[in-house]
Amino acid sequence: MPELIPLISQQEIKEKVREVGQRITLDYKGLDLVVVGVLKGSFVFLADLVRQITIEHEIDLVGASSYEGTSSTGQIVFTKQPDLELKGRDVLLVEDIVDTGQTLARIIESIQLLNPRSIKTCALIDKNERREKQINMDYSCFCLDEGFIVGYGLDYNEKYRNLPAIFDLKL
Repeated sequence: MPELIPLISQQEIKEKVREVGQRITLDYKGLDLVVVGVLKGSFVFLADLVRQITIEHEIDLVGASSYEGTSSTGQIVFTKQPDLELKGRDVLLVEDIVDTGQTLARIIESIQLLNPRSIKTCALIDKNERREKQINMDYSCFCLDEGFIVGYGLDYNEKYRNLPAIFDLKL
């Protein structure tokens, strides 16, 4: 039976998301912001984050996956492309977690082909334990070194996304 060890509370998440949303609001004032969430994991974070961004912006989604169980397969599969025109616009990619960096690096490459004016990155969790690709995170709520975490959109085989806080999953 898996054990869930509390790591980050619902209140801590709420405070950090508000803080990051305020920074994004200031940084993108006067720009043409498109917030692009990476499915599936970012949907909870994305929903809370965009409500904290008080300037005009549009929202889109991309789908990319590289996980099976607790490990990355190394193969990135795109399951959804952006619907909005991104050419000449300021794109903020929103991820639930950046771990190896492979998936986000591939998404950035893919978005660059659409000729946006700028691309920045935002993650709920910046996790360096298994980083393979150097990714510059422009905004991150929490930095963790290790553990397999679930909750607040993060999953293990599609389970635990619904938890309101973040837990370390011990199998």
